[in-house]
Amino acid sequence: MSHPVYTATVPLILASGSPRRRDFFSDLGLAFRVITAPDAEPAPESGEDPSDYARRAAHAKTMPVAMDNPGCCTVGADTIVVLGNEIMGKPMDDTHALDMLSRLAGATHEVITGVCIVLPDGRSVSFAVSTAVTMIRPPLEALIAYIRTGEPTDKAGAYAIQGIGSFLVERIDGSWSNVVGLPVTNVLEVLSEMSVIVPGQV
Repeated sequence: MSHPVYTATVPLILASGSPRRRDFFSDLGLAFRVITAPDAEPAPESGEDPSDYARRAAHAKTMPVAMDNPGCCTVGADTIVVLGNEIMGKPMDDTHALDMLSRLAGATHEVITGVCIVLPDGRSVSFAVSTAVTMIRPPLEALIAYIRTGEPTDKAGAYAIQGIGSFLVERIDGSWSNVVGLPVTNVLEVLSEMSVIVPGQV
């Protein structure tokens, strides 16, 4: 990008393999590397608050990368879908995806993204952002056809608001980018406050 919106003042690492999160950083013109920690995502504990779990999962994904790359700013995130008190992960198969989507249909659920930012001096900042998403109740055949597209396979809650799955969403209350996988405004606010990024080109 010839005219970046933001420029990083320190080496920036995205501790996530998510194409959506990469796109958010790239679209802003930020120079960054993608480094992920394999098998870093923990399972929820019984009775664990969903926001606490999202922060813990983001921390688990981010810290190993940050420890291996001192002097960098490392950003990691984990996004979950919560219906009632149930944390929905990615579907195990098409039957599981249909069960998830059938329960989300006609209801309002939460999408929570936990974020962990480790600064070059080793300090860390973590937070969670929640967005309420209300879905329509489509015909069963439409849900089955959607699953056949393959999009739900690797998505928490078995849908992607930025993709074909947008047809399922009646309305949202909160950050759209959070539902996609990263609360961009919140992340930029922290990075700006910590002088990790500055507007424009240095």
